[in-house]
Amino acid sequence: MSPKTALLFAGQGSQEVGMGRDLCERFPACRQLFARADEVLGRELTRICFEGPSEVLTQTDNAQPAIFVHSLACLAALGDVEFHATAGLSLGEFTALTAAGAVSFDDGLRMVQARGRYMQEACEATNGGMASIIGLDEAVVAEVCREADVDMANLNCPGQIVISGEKEKIGKAVELAKARGAKRAIPLQVAGAYHSRLMASGQQKVAAELARLPMQLPRVPVVSNVTARPGGSVTEIKELLTRQVTSSVRWAESMQWLVGQGFTRFIELGPGGVLAGLMKRINKDVEMLVVSDLKTWEQTRGALAGK
Repeated sequence: MSPKTALLFAGQGSQEVGMGRDLCERFPACRQLFARADEVLGRELTRICFEGPSEVLTQTDNAQPAIFVHSLACLAALGDVEFHATAGLSLGEFTALTAAGAVSFDDGLRMVQARGRYMQEACEATNGGMASIIGLDEAVVAEVCREADVDMANLNCPGQIVISGEKEKIGKAVELAKARGAKRAIPLQVAGAYHSRLMASGQQKVAAELARLPMQLPRVPVVSNVTARPGGSVTEIKELLTRQVTSSVRWAESMQWLVGQGFTRFIELGPGGVLAGLMKRINKDVEMLVVSDLKTWEQTRGALAGK
């Protein structure tokens, strides 16, 4: 019997110039996905992925669709792999829903581009920032956030939490975290305060876009970032995706839930390998595979074949 397998999909920040090029050279299915993306969006997303420049690829309204397409191209390259659940970090939750058959590629891509644009607009309308806090318990970080009046954005793994809010207040929170004994407290190079109340203007637009998005129940459970559990209906899934824009991403808890459900194999699809790194801190005992390029594809195919 094959192990219970979950597919994991990368979030924004993992993009890198050149992503997908070697897979497209090898696999017609990957080339077709990238070509279809250019057609659906009416612009040259493939060229931005392959050639950059980095500052253009990093823009939220480019990075989000680029990671979405690349992640699904990695899945296409993997071929007929059996999986029993999916999850994705932030943007990756939309990729996870698409992989699980809840949303079509075309509709998912349009949704992700719109979400990226609305989040970019919210970033430009506010003066937000984020910081990574290493080595403090969640309760202590929550206290720091209350004192500095900022939000917890990402609960990535034990001892690593990202906070989000107004730039000035993030500066105060960083100092408070250091005073509380954080190993590191580092402001991040980001466009704005993702997963915080500063994204509220984008959230309203995302909700309107989601209301129009054709969706059906996924074939397998898709874990929500907001609850660290799967949504039970299309209405609930859309409501959770709306809340996700301003809510904390409960990634560590999501992975722990899957492990508790008997999942022992996880395959990360998309650029960066960030989620595999987090899994080492969440649970060392599970099998963690990655497909981000041709080299990792070969390693993962070998592992799946039992080599």
